[in-house]
Amino acid sequence: MKENISVSKAINRGQLMINLPVFISMLGVPGLALFLSNKGIIPSWGIGIGFLIGILLAWLIWSFLITKWKVWAFENVRNVHELKRKAIRDKLIWPDDSIFNKTEIWSFSDKEKWNRLQRKFNNEDVLKEDQSIPPKTEIFYSKFNFIEMAIMLVAAGFGVYLIINDQLVYGVIATVLGGYLAYKEYLQATNSEVQIYIDSKGMRTINTDFKSWSEIRDEQVIFRQSGKHRRAYLSYEFDHGFEELLIDNYNTTPKKLESLMQTYKARYKKSKRF
Repeated sequence: MKENISVSKAINRGQLMINLPVFISMLGVPGLALFLSNKGIIPSWGIGIGFLIGILLAWLIWSFLITKWKVWAFENVRNVHELKRKAIRDKLIWPDDSIFNKTEIWSFSDKEKWNRLQRKFNNEDVLKEDQSIPPKTEIFYSKFNFIEMAIMLVAAGFGVYLIINDQLVYGVIATVLGGYLAYKEYLQATNSEVQIYIDSKGMRTINTDFKSWSEIRDEQVIFRQSGKHRRAYLSYEFDHGFEELLIDNYNTTPKKLESLMQTYKARYKKSKRF
């Protein structure tokens, strides 16, 4: 057991090893059925059968390959807690309580290895420090909101154009909605208040008072689906409460924010050892 594979490398390998064959199956089988139907080799209702076979085959492929990846990844990665959290976040594996886990196909030897690997979860992850990160970090709203504001103003202007050309209903909707969203983006772009503050002692947000790293638990960036949009949130627990803050419009990225939290917490633990 070398444990020399990074979490990101293990996740990337999983995406190629599992999601690519699943994607090919879901598109390839129906595509083949459509081709055969157009050639008159199978009846048109065979296309529907092709879609069904494609889905079932894709699920069978996932059920078999996911167990192979889990044994390899959790055997070769040191930070198994981080790996599990990010694999769930990236929809590579399901949460523990998901019924879909029951469809995994395990060989006897892989199941034995997996049971032995569970002991690794008794150890805390090793936090890595990024030396390029400054002693403290302040995160604000992104100035990119000015660009979004300009887009909304164009939409409002188009609404005025529709009103002038007797498209009253659509014009009013576009003008009011565009104007409201432009004003909202303006407020965020001109907001100079610190939204998230992090250093080697702890962290605070616009909603939550400063908490020491000794109080903070399970800090991570999570993603939630909202319609067609995937939104990123800073999430962590602390004594007598928790925080979940939308970070989509901030001047940071989910990956950068996770690196910041890992580095500052590593520095905090290092300071306590001396």
